[in-house]
Amino acid sequence: MEFKPCVNIHQEIDIVGARQLGRQYAKQLGFNTVDQARIATAISELTRNIYLYAKSGKVCFDVIDQINRKGLKICAIDNGPGIQDIGQVMQDGYSTSGGLGAGLPGVKRLMDQFNIQSDQDGTRIEVIKWVR
Repeated sequence: MEFKPCVNIHQEIDIVGARQLGRQYAKQLGFNTVDQARIATAISELTRNIYLYAKSGKVCFDVIDQINRKGLKICAIDNGPGIQDIGQVMQDGYSTSGGLGAGLPGVKRLMDQFNIQSDQDGTRIEVIKWVR
């Protein structure tokens, strides 16, 4: 599935652009302000991980419009070194950057669906939030 539009992540300021675009989509889809903030926070975490660990990548947005519900799918893609132990990074408190270690577990809690794939060629994380 091809995602559009995407925000390329090459420098720290790109995190802001991705966050703003995601929040704009969330608002247009009818997410309440709390869920808009949750989505923006998740985007910040995903894009910061790209910037810190892979140095570059992209975050893409896709509106899901089904008969009974609408949602926003966000896909964070990089060609970095990959995550060696996904189970470890999904544990609260684990960090290789000196942070709180709440990034990816926090993203999973903020969103309704979470899927991560990673190997030596990069990482792809897809998350979905449904409008309530």
